[in-house]
Amino acid sequence: MRLALISDIHGNLPALEAVVHDFSRRGVDAVINLGDSLSGPLLPLETAQYLMAQNWLQLAGNHERQLLSAQTEAMGLSDRYARAQLTRTELQWITSLKPTAHYAADIFLCHGTPASDTEYFLDSLMDDRLRMATPVEIEQRRGSMDSALIACGHTHIPRLMRTAQGQLLVNPGSVGLPAYDDIHPHFHVVETGSPDARYAIVERINGVWQGMLLAVPYDYRPMAQLAAERGRAEWACALSSGYLK
Repeated sequence: MRLALISDIHGNLPALEAVVHDFSRRGVDAVINLGDSLSGPLLPLETAQYLMAQNWLQLAGNHERQLLSAQTEAMGLSDRYARAQLTRTELQWITSLKPTAHYAADIFLCHGTPASDTEYFLDSLMDDRLRMATPVEIEQRRGSMDSALIACGHTHIPRLMRTAQGQLLVNPGSVGLPAYDDIHPHFHVVETGSPDARYAIVERINGVWQGMLLAVPYDYRPMAQLAAERGRAEWACALSSGYLK
């Protein structure tokens, strides 16, 4: 079994198309989308329509949950813009997405951690930056989940890790947003240092899961310009460089 894992597209359809082209030429048996697919100032409607046409297993991330809120005035700029572009059809599709899923007999999928769509799994906050999570932190967040492969997203940081029990933990990184800042639980910055679109391929060989993280170059300039035109200079910088400044 050979799977493509994608996450955190954030309405960046050109980045998604570049990733799809890359894993199509490499050959995969199935595709899994770990959520946060639409939120942002780019192409939420077009991205939703593209995803709805795919035969992929797709999760809801925290931004999908937030897009369904009835209180649009309380939304952040990215969710508010995406929500305004979506029709009832796309919102009904979002409603159908689950926050977690078991796939096959030995795979567990989540956006954040098994227990939360907003908790970081393989990274932890240190002051205003992320660091790699410790084994103790990972065990606490993993809880009783004993699947041989656990895939998550949310941090936008690509990681491949293995527990003492031999489980493979994978965060494919972000397809569409290589840097961001957040105020929860306090202000922090996440930067990958590259504008490339990120994803992962995992494969079970002789009964053991292994994986690779991939960075796919694409023409990010139209999306950076679109973000700038919509008053999101921080997105334009992130899309162009993988940094916020």
